[in-house]
Amino acid sequence: MSFQENYHRICEEIEDIKSRIGVSYPITIVAVTKTFGPEVVREALVAGIQNIGENRVQEASEKFPALSDFQFTRHLIGHLQSNKINKALQLFDVIQSVDSLELAQGLEKRLSRQLPIFIEVNTSQEASKHGITPEQARDLIAQVKEMPHLHIQGLMTVGPLTNDEKLIRQSFQLLKRLRDDVQSWFSYPLGLSMGMSDDYRIAIEEGSTMLRLGRALFGSRTYT
Repeated sequence: MSFQENYHRICEEIEDIKSRIGVSYPITIVAVTKTFGPEVVREALVAGIQNIGENRVQEASEKFPALSDFQFTRHLIGHLQSNKINKALQLFDVIQSVDSLELAQGLEKRLSRQLPIFIEVNTSQEASKHGITPEQARDLIAQVKEMPHLHIQGLMTVGPLTNDEKLIRQSFQLLKRLRDDVQSWFSYPLGLSMGMSDDYRIAIEEGSTMLRLGRALFGSRTYT
């Protein structure tokens, strides 16, 4: 199927799930364009996508200039190394992968504008993944909240790489409980960025407000 067909199918599916579970809040789709060239991203933007996610600063720096005739929100969803902070701040509108006090301080020190961010939490507690531990997340959120240029929009997690639906749900439920625990600190609703191509349906059922979708929209990637 074409991108547009996939996009419309997923939008309908989201609305069906929302209706079934009885929620009305909007769910944002971030199209993850890792390994796809500007012409593919352009097709997504023409189809109505307004949020693009990239994993790597270098790839974004090569791709985004070719899309300067479009207005869209640029999300960094991959790990951000401290030596790439300056470049990331030039390229991205949202950083979804703030996972340490050091990174937050590095961003804050360089900013003269408000930057929307998500705090990344490793809810599956897999050693191969980035993200603050759930036990440390509350303290990090409290510290980052006091930084004047960092605007916490919500929490982000990557579900466990497994076919065990119970484990996936537990991972998403943990992020939601953490969000609910700290929500009273904020005067606006915090979002939940959780759910990718293999588990976005479960994520919606568990309260996600933002999905990061690549393969479900674009089809399989070709790595070279």
